[in-house]
Amino acid sequence: MSFSSEVKQELAEHIDGGRHCELAELAAIICHEGKLLTQDKKTVLWMESENPVVQKKYFTLLGKTTNISESGACLEEQDAKDVLVMVKMYKETSTGPTIRMDVVDGLLLQQTCCRRAFIRGAFLASGSMSDPQKNYHFEIVCKTQPQAVQLQEIMKGFAVDAKIVERKKHYVVYLKEGAQIVDMLNVMGAHVALMNLENVRILKEMRNSVNRKVNCETANITKTVSAAVRQVEDIQWIEQTRGLGSLPDSLREIAEVRLEHPDMPLKDLGQLLDPPLGKSGVNHRLRRISEIADRHRG
Repeated sequence: MSFSSEVKQELAEHIDGGRHCELAELAAIICHEGKLLTQDKKTVLWMESENPVVQKKYFTLLGKTTNISESGACLEEQDAKDVLVMVKMYKETSTGPTIRMDVVDGLLLQQTCCRRAFIRGAFLASGSMSDPQKNYHFEIVCKTQPQAVQLQEIMKGFAVDAKIVERKKHYVVYLKEGAQIVDMLNVMGAHVALMNLENVRILKEMRNSVNRKVNCETANITKTVSAAVRQVEDIQWIEQTRGLGSLPDSLREIAEVRLEHPDMPLKDLGQLLDPPLGKSGVNHRLRRISEIADRHRG
């Protein structure tokens, strides 16, 4: 089972105690996966999702908020009307009934718990997540731009900076940062998935930290080795062309010690001198030797 499927399975089993939250979640599922069709000159409400987890949650919510029993993916005309009225998508006006299913009436989303339930229903219906072992990506596909904007605004109310991108005639509300995805899982009530994701994040951060440390140490070692090789080359060139006796006593002493110990760190080299010299002093004398070699090479 994919990580996304595990999250949906957990959310499908999450049932809020309040009827207002159940209506908000039901409205989100209908908003994203419901469709009105005409059959035998009658208007019916069709549940497009073939995901059994989504269907189970849909009928569970129907059973808790209405007297409608499970009757397949299609609700007949009167039942369909009753449900749409209940989730405030069907309204009687002076010019006749109006139905709008791409966005949800704000009256259903007045309480924080209802907004949490709405996001949960939207994700169940048309959301997905990538495997956090590979990368961080959370998205909910929306049918229209107003639907995406409404969802984005609700998510921003939980301090989550969701973005919208158009993709193949749909609008996708998405998150790319691991910390924000963790926050969204918490908002929806997917606490088991949240802990699993946090464990993955911790392991990845530990690996990255170790890799950075190893890379830094490797770079330092490479730099030190390269400097030592250059020092030995400069001293050997002076020895072969001018002789180490041409150097001042202090420089000749460190040159001889470096030739005897080409791999020794500067700090340890300094302890072999008489009197002992610190790392910065050793480095200064070796730099002077390199400058002399460069100057006489022309």
